[in-house]
Amino acid sequence: MKYKIDVVRIRENSIQLNGWVIGKTPQSQAEFRVLDQEKKEIAFRCVSTRRDDVSQIYYKQVYDRDFGFDIQFPYERGRDYWLLIRCDGRTARICYNEELIAKRASVAHKRLEKIHDLMNMETVRVAWEFGKKHGLRALFLKSRHKIQGLDNDYDYAEWYDLTKPTPEELERERSEALPVQPLLSIVIPAWKTPERYLREMLDSILAQTYGNWEACVVNGSPAGSGRVVDKVMREYMARDKRFHYQDLGDNLGIAGNTNAAMELASGEYIVLADHDDTLPEHALYEVAAAINAHPDCELIYSDEDKLDMDGGALFDAHFKPDFNPDLLTSVNYICHLLVVKRGLLERVGGFRHEFDGAQDYDFIFRCTEQAKEIYHIPKVLYHWRCHQDSTASNPESKLYAFEAGSRAILAHYERCGIRAEKVEKGVDYGIYHTYFSIEGEPLVSVIIPNKDHAGDLDLCIRSIVEKASYKNLEFLVIENNSTEKETFAYYETIQREFPNVRVVTWEREFNYSAINNFGATFAHGQYLLFLNNDTELIEPRLFEEMLGFCQRDDVGVVGARLLYQDDTIQHAGVVVGFGGIAGGTFIGLHKAENSYFHRAMCAQDYSAVTAACMMTKADLFRQVGGFTEELAVAFNDIDYCMKVRAADKLVVYAPYALMYHYESKSRGLEDTPEKVARFNREIAVFARRWPDILKNGDPYYNPNLTLRKSNFALRDLLKEKIGEPYKLEC
Repeated sequence: MKYKIDVVRIRENSIQLNGWVIGKTPQSQAEFRVLDQEKKEIAFRCVSTRRDDVSQIYYKQVYDRDFGFDIQFPYERGRDYWLLIRCDGRTARICYNEELIAKRASVAHKRLEKIHDLMNMETVRVAWEFGKKHGLRALFLKSRHKIQGLDNDYDYAEWYDLTKPTPEELERERSEALPVQPLLSIVIPAWKTPERYLREMLDSILAQTYGNWEACVVNGSPAGSGRVVDKVMREYMARDKRFHYQDLGDNLGIAGNTNAAMELASGEYIVLADHDDTLPEHALYEVAAAINAHPDCELIYSDEDKLDMDGGALFDAHFKPDFNPDLLTSVNYICHLLVVKRGLLERVGGFRHEFDGAQDYDFIFRCTEQAKEIYHIPKVLYHWRCHQDSTASNPESKLYAFEAGSRAILAHYERCGIRAEKVEKGVDYGIYHTYFSIEGEPLVSVIIPNKDHAGDLDLCIRSIVEKASYKNLEFLVIENNSTEKETFAYYETIQREFPNVRVVTWEREFNYSAINNFGATFAHGQYLLFLNNDTELIEPRLFEEMLGFCQRDDVGVVGARLLYQDDTIQHAGVVVGFGGIAGGTFIGLHKAENSYFHRAMCAQDYSAVTAACMMTKADLFRQVGGFTEELAVAFNDIDYCMKVRAADKLVVYAPYALMYHYESKSRGLEDTPEKVARFNREIAVFARRWPDILKNGDPYYNPNLTLRKSNFALRDLLKEKIGEPYKLEC
């Protein structure tokens, strides 16, 4: 069932709703009911209306049926009403009251404001430069996605207001006596801090609902310029004995100043904060609650957003995954709020001045390497003030910081025994691309199922043979019930031309899992690369990029970035939960467009990747039993990744391993009743095998982000509240 309410009108003592609803077929019938807030049915008037536009879009032709409706019922201000729509066994429940109606009107008004804001010369200039660099099609796609983004129901600031704790919840936190109430030491290095910003930070600490804290501030401002900090701190110490202060008399650098602040701290946990940022009222309570729930946790971090210079606007929220070691080597995604247990701090040591500019990055690496448990609080607990000289808004203003970051990554690799040739700037400053050293020259077995489509297979193999810089490869083509004579003639030709190509024959019915398991039994390689026949190599270093990760002991699977023929993303990692089961990220985004915090261009760990181009260790493949043959068509690659993760190995997405994927040329779509039934059975199989991740959510995807779209948009609270049908929109 799909539906939409296009218009809501309140006229004195009645409410009128105009919209449409369709089912699986044009013959599906919709039924309506209206309930008051006591859930009692009330009388309403319903008039059916023609909606040929809906019929054309969803059924591909116009049917002589009324898919639209005009509903009117009595309305008393201050009361809740529910419209129930039932079709094909599904029911949608839509709540109407003054607040929700006002929000919908506000959303529409804000969309118009956003469109107006885009109409300026700076937008034209940026668009012109993008078009010149990437072409008209890329510009068209970026513009379309920008306009689609205007259709989001919330600005972040509005979303934050709807999700932050209510006054009643904050009051409950103040009065709650947690079983364990650790002393939290907030350490703040100050340096030429504007008085207003320092006061806002200190006031945000005073406002905390959790009371067992101390604030340790050191002043590293040069003589004369530090008097403001000195004056403010003496005032706050007189107000509250939990404030501690030391004037260093000199600037020891950001690392030295922070270490001095930590030396003032006596708490069991150290909370790192900057001098010009702020904490929401519930930040320390959430930290203390996490410590109670996870007593072995030694490192805690939260989500964060940005605060404008005036302190009046929140924007650009960063909703992070749970601990993601490979994402951390691509970007310092952990950042704020950061909490470290004293025992861990004593083991790793403090900040190091040789990494000034990225001293926190180096410190985080050393902490994550030794922490017994790392916990992520998926809530915004830090407001990062953003100004022109801040790396938060202007990365090029601190190039030295990113050079220090590169050195921090290399130092991390050295401590972990990972051999890396170099770490370079990625898609932007602060995003890093690692070139790993390949140990030896291991044989990689490229396994390609094929049914006819000899031309596609030839393009796939030749693109690798001719373009790939890595040469120690063998190709195993699994012949799968081809019927064209040309296909078998091609097999003879390609094996004569390339001695490292072998064709083996599968003689049973189509089963993707069984076919690939069969092919793997013929492989001699230390690594297996499962590859679709409708792919074409783009990046010559594809094998080096994938091997660099796959050779690590802690990694079991590596996936590539795949593009459609029009240079839009087909695969950039998989989130379990998208669309109800699993789906790809950033589908349809042009390769030149910026994704959410550049995630499409960051190496990182995901729960799964696609087997359209997937590398794994041969011995691990055998250890976990290969692909699950009960999953003949769908979700077998996701299931394999889940088995690898259950074996305590990582699944890594490698964005610089790049191929075209021309998508399902060898196999038809699920377009018959038999195929649909099989697809639904395999959904049930996957759900039965991996219920926990479907219930609890993907750890590599933040629960504040929607599962309805692949672009990491905010979770749509209003639609979830009114019960709109669940669907994935790409």
